[in-house]
Amino acid sequence: MDLLIIFIITLGAFIAAALTVPAGFGLSTMLTPLVLFIVGPHEAVAIVAIIHGAHNGWKLVVLKEHVDFDAFKRYGIWLVIGAIGGALLQSQVPQDPLLLIIGIFLVILPILTISEVWTGYRIPEANDRIGGFSSGFMGGLSGHQGALRAMFLKRRLSDKMSYAATASVLALCVDLTRIPVYIIFNETEIIDNFTLLLPLTISALLGVQVGKLFLEHLKSDTIHNAIMIGIVASGIYYIFEAL
Repeated sequence: MDLLIIFIITLGAFIAAALTVPAGFGLSTMLTPLVLFIVGPHEAVAIVAIIHGAHNGWKLVVLKEHVDFDAFKRYGIWLVIGAIGGALLQSQVPQDPLLLIIGIFLVILPILTISEVWTGYRIPEANDRIGGFSSGFMGGLSGHQGALRAMFLKRRLSDKMSYAATASVLALCVDLTRIPVYIIFNETEIIDNFTLLLPLTISALLGVQVGKLFLEHLKSDTIHNAIMIGIVASGIYYIFEAL
């Protein structure tokens, strides 16, 4: 495996991990396209899931005192149910259709978010179950769970510290649910790419520390909007690769 490529992807993991602490999502979206340069879609989703899980676990340690457990209770069980279904389906979907599904999802989702700003429409709180299940399902299927969850969660939690902390524990629930399923279907590929997985995981953990500084000193909306642009760009890239 080319050391230069590993270095570039590792640097990308560090930057993505730092930026996604205040945004509450985006690590998989920014990291998966980089990992796809080395492995296929199914393997990339599995490898990034492990990095994502470690990243969210460390974010929870760093921000645990800010977790809103009422919000966690509203979303948690539905996230897990959705994640199981999505992870099981992920192993059955061929590579190109999987890329196409992910790409379309990533392009449409930011448009929906922007439309809410334009229309002033507020998602009813009763739909938190739908948001939790949908976020978990897309997390299990494609690894991209955070942006959909953010549409629901950010309206419940106005405090940026509480939002970031609660987003991390919800994301960790999805990760701990889907990773065992991925390991069952991709065990050999994960072991074969351990030399890639290890530096990316360490880099993502280090990124959390820098991300906490961003969270404390920068406006979350600024980073949130920048990541939304990255999400659309990634979606277009996935669609192009699938066609």
